[in-house]
Amino acid sequence: MREIEVVIHPDGSISVEAHGYEGADCEEATRFVEQALGRVRQRKRKPEYYRRAAQRNRLQQRGE
Repeated sequence: MREIEVVIHPDGSISVEAHGYEGADCEEATRFVEQALGRVRQRKRKPEYYRRAAQRNRLQQRGE
């Protein structure tokens, strides 16, 4: 299930996390939240972000 989690921390900072997405789809899904909140201080990419790129690279190496 795809889900976007927004957490407001006690210090006022906000974190946004996408669950159930792979590759750049997570950044696309959270873009509207980032634009509404303003400047992004830090971006941490989870292993799921790189999963689609790794699959694409394997297919290209096999010539598919």
